[in-house]
Amino acid sequence: MFRLPKTATAPFCPSEVRGSVQVAPGASPWSKLARFAGPGLLVSVGYMDPGNWATDIEAGSKYGYDLLFIVVLAGLAAMLLQWMSMRLGVVTGRDLAQMSRQRYGRKANLCLWLLAELSIVACDLAEVLGGALAFHMLLGVSLLVGIALTALDTLLVLGLKGQKFRELEAIVLGLILTIGASYLVELWLIRPVWPDVARGLLPDWRVLADKDALYLAIGVLGATVMPHNLYLHSSIVQTRVVGQGEQAKRQAIRYLGLDTVVSLFLAVLVNAAILILAGAAFHANGYQTVADIEDAYHLLDPIVGTSLAGGLFAIALLASGQNSTFTGTIAGQVILEGFLDIKIPCWQRRLITRALALLPAFAGVAWLGDQSVGKLLVLSQVALSLQLPFALFPLISFTSSRAVMGALGNSRVAAFAGWALFAIICGANLALLAELMT
Repeated sequence: MFRLPKTATAPFCPSEVRGSVQVAPGASPWSKLARFAGPGLLVSVGYMDPGNWATDIEAGSKYGYDLLFIVVLAGLAAMLLQWMSMRLGVVTGRDLAQMSRQRYGRKANLCLWLLAELSIVACDLAEVLGGALAFHMLLGVSLLVGIALTALDTLLVLGLKGQKFRELEAIVLGLILTIGASYLVELWLIRPVWPDVARGLLPDWRVLADKDALYLAIGVLGATVMPHNLYLHSSIVQTRVVGQGEQAKRQAIRYLGLDTVVSLFLAVLVNAAILILAGAAFHANGYQTVADIEDAYHLLDPIVGTSLAGGLFAIALLASGQNSTFTGTIAGQVILEGFLDIKIPCWQRRLITRALALLPAFAGVAWLGDQSVGKLLVLSQVALSLQLPFALFPLISFTSSRAVMGALGNSRVAAFAGWALFAIICGANLALLAELMT
């Protein structure tokens, strides 16, 4: 494949950051943990983006806490899959897209690349709609103007030129803390009945007999386990310099595995908080048809009794969308470079992705009206779930292969869990498609 001339790029592009964070072999465990921490945070923001908000709010308002166990199980599935992705990057020194290009034929790679790009556009559509809603809530502009304002996030990417990868991770952490703090205050104001919340953690598969519940459950899964995050994680873990020996790689896997689990646990807490908020504020008060984020924003103030609730909600939504902007840009670079061996500046990548997301956002809102935002958000997350198996198959195959991973491949238990999860996701997608066609 051809390679475009190298131009000035933001240093957090994939080809610019490999080995950029040094980890001293003789450092203390706490020092090593601090140096290895970070990639999990960048991945976790994709698990708390506006698409998650839409599915969690609708699930909480319609079914109370009944689907809370789906949020938790989806989070556990995400931990397993991101752990595999991290392991692939550390052991092979290649990301998932590069491994696919190396192992599969040209037609298969083009197909996988196209599906991965569609997943990024679907995710970015959620960021556009979520950001537009946040601007609408905070500034009072129309949704169409809000959508136009989201195009300006390319300036954020340009503004980060010259920043180090660790500084990007610090910015992301600050935005995550903003989201988390906002929801802590929200839950303190609403005061859910915690024994009822605890019952929602117990799996009750009977609720999925409802077609709408199944649709929302798959939307939650698609919003939680995002295909492009699997490509992203396998690349950004390579920012940490580790030795080439098996022992050094095992150590990196331990520290980066802890980073992954802790970061995604925070994401699960945020997603659970969104659903609990919707269940306590809306379902418990008879508002069981809240499917739009804007409806949730307007209902929070009168239900809670203070304008602080709605304001925090909008600020957290804006932070969520901006966070995902950064990771979406890096993931797009990883996929383009990995599958096609093409390099372009990060701002150009951001511009292309955002332009592709702006078109359906403008068309959907202009044609269907402001009330279509919630439906478009949930639809984007279901689309992500439908594309997920095409990223899972190569990931599980590679990490379970001794030829690829040597002695550091998946254990039999991990491989079995991965393939079982693959079968469950495929089965759920087929069930949804069958329901939609009837």
